[in-house]
Amino acid sequence: MRWSQTFIPTLREDPAEAEVPSHRLLLRAGYIRQVAAGVYAYLYLAQRSFLKICAIIREEMNRIGAQEFYLPALNPAELWRESGRYDAYGPTMFKFKDRNDRDMCLGVTHEEEMTNIARSELRSYKQLPQIWYQIQEKFRDEPRPKSGLLRLRQFWMKDSYSFDLDDAGLDASYKKHYGAYQRIFDRCGLKYVIVEAYSGTMGGTYSHEFTAPTDAGEDSIALCECGYAANLERAEAKAPPVEDPAGENPPEPFATPGQKTIDDLARFTGESPARLMKTLVYVAESQPVVILLRGDHTLSETKLAAALGTETFRPATPEEAFALHGAHLGSLGPVGLKKVKILADRALEGRRNLITGANRDDFHQRNVTPGRDFEATFHDLRVITSGDLCIRCGRPLRVSIAVELGHVFKLGRRYSETMHASVLDASGKEAPLVMGSYGIGVERILSAAAEQNHDADGMFLPRVIAPFDVILTLANVDEPALAVAAEKLYEEMQSAGIEVLFDDRAERPGVKFKDADLIGVPFRVTLGKRKFEQGLAEIFRRSTKQIRDVKLSDVVGCLRDEYLR
Repeated sequence: MRWSQTFIPTLREDPAEAEVPSHRLLLRAGYIRQVAAGVYAYLYLAQRSFLKICAIIREEMNRIGAQEFYLPALNPAELWRESGRYDAYGPTMFKFKDRNDRDMCLGVTHEEEMTNIARSELRSYKQLPQIWYQIQEKFRDEPRPKSGLLRLRQFWMKDSYSFDLDDAGLDASYKKHYGAYQRIFDRCGLKYVIVEAYSGTMGGTYSHEFTAPTDAGEDSIALCECGYAANLERAEAKAPPVEDPAGENPPEPFATPGQKTIDDLARFTGESPARLMKTLVYVAESQPVVILLRGDHTLSETKLAAALGTETFRPATPEEAFALHGAHLGSLGPVGLKKVKILADRALEGRRNLITGANRDDFHQRNVTPGRDFEATFHDLRVITSGDLCIRCGRPLRVSIAVELGHVFKLGRRYSETMHASVLDASGKEAPLVMGSYGIGVERILSAAAEQNHDADGMFLPRVIAPFDVILTLANVDEPALAVAAEKLYEEMQSAGIEVLFDDRAERPGVKFKDADLIGVPFRVTLGKRKFEQGLAEIFRRSTKQIRDVKLSDVVGCLRDEYLR
């Protein structure tokens, strides 16, 4: 392509709305333009990159025997009601009525539609295993779309689904996808970490996320030198030990006027927040639940959902908490509560002589010991923090920020049992299909690549997903001999199969170099008057800014044999 005939609307200044480097650079480089919050138009350069990413995904999915489908984004609400997710997704799902007053929605993902096909078409175990996939648009009404292509309301996803007869078959399908995802992200040139993950509204009991470490991410992951890695929603850790006072003194109330928060109480008593016990009140399926945490810890609602066995819960209102405890918020505690479920975080197990609310306004009590002064069941309920101890090796964990690139789930029988998708097994009995679900965010691959490969001047994308291999820059357009040589080199590059963008614009060299640095193409070949007179061209590697002078006659062979292998 000739730059003079190509639509590449680069910007000199950072757009005011850009929040993270990938957002800023993709706008400045002319890849994308915003249409609405969380909705973007993908221009020529972006589309070239996305098609390359999709080609890599297709090759690796086909390699594991997956079959490509294309299902409608427009779904009847009945399918989602069958699975129970129509209400579970809440306002995140786009919902509306068609002209015949039928409830419709836009697909957030496609477990329901794929299961519907499977239950209609699969009859026997002899037809298994099956892996079906698609690369298709998804829609989510994100409450806070932001960070350019990292959090969108309309986006591309590769989603695939495996159907097996039993858990052993699911294990095999899961392993195939796990390996395929590694190859996809390796080929896309990304640095990534695989972490244990929380399955959320997808259901199932086991999943992994493929995450790209970058400060622009919204995922927090816990990492240990021993190899343990987990999303913070799922990560478990041991809290560093805290020394408690000895003795078996009974709980003792003491006045704490105006001390409402953990920080207030810590200052008032001179105790560490780790010696205090935080009391939270929730309502789960219309029943009150008391949650206990160490004072310096934070509740993970995803872990609470796992402990309760339901995602239908909410914080209690001040009035509901008062009705249970007989005291206002800031003075609540577990001692003396009757006929209410109490869940305590495991960091409180084995502790003694703690300080907590006395269920009496402006009073707390000391010497409270779990198991002696109140009964609770212990669960992993807290968000872990840097410095917590690894559950495998005991060394300190570190918490890092990352972008989720892909997620693989073992769904098991969650959808097949709900939606009655079964086949006849070898004995002629009905057996529910055992399913897996596997997703990749296409835009997130490009965004993560930009986040991991940029500097103050622009992007240097991995070659396999960059829109072009090389920019051929004619530095002096008013030199006839130079222009003729550039045209010849352009034709040679095309004949050799090199994807080249020929910058033949009547612009100053400095403008051309700045644009070339910005748009993410990994190599630049420059023909300038001074070196051309010596029979040389300049090859510039964008990622390292290394320059190499090469004989004009050797440029194509050098690129093909050394740079573009």
